[in-house]
Amino acid sequence: MVERSVFLTVDGLKKLEDELDELKTVRRKEVAERIKQALAFGDISENSEYDEAKNEQAQLEERIVKVETMLRNAKIIDDEDITTDRVSIGSKVLVKDLEYDEEIEYTIVGVAESDPYEGKISNESPVGSALLGSKSGDTVEVHVPDGIIKYEVISITR
Repeated sequence: MVERSVFLTVDGLKKLEDELDELKTVRRKEVAERIKQALAFGDISENSEYDEAKNEQAQLEERIVKVETMLRNAKIIDDEDITTDRVSIGSKVLVKDLEYDEEIEYTIVGVAESDPYEGKISNESPVGSALLGSKSGDTVEVHVPDGIIKYEVISITR
């Protein structure tokens, strides 16, 4: 399997490192204790607590592997690497929705950091990929399932 680069800001890197530490030091112990308690109930063939704990352990270990892989393949986007003349990963972009005449601010981040509720959109999302490379004053068309959204790029900051 070919592993892709994972674009992360410095904050995103810190969050992933903190998550990995939490998973390994706290969550593993919690799940191991749940398995131990479930085993104390006896016969594991009909022990739903044991089954649930083992499933949780499998999900936890899967997440640990995923986070470790992301960290191993991380490409850190440093603030100094972010230009304000064109939209790139790490840019904060103020756009104006030309249909609804409203302004929206997005931060373009890698997939691992995207959180639309916080205004952080992936460079691979329809809006993020359409904005990449644009500059202030550009009009960008974004193809979405409902049609086309037109944004005017108002400003680009770090």
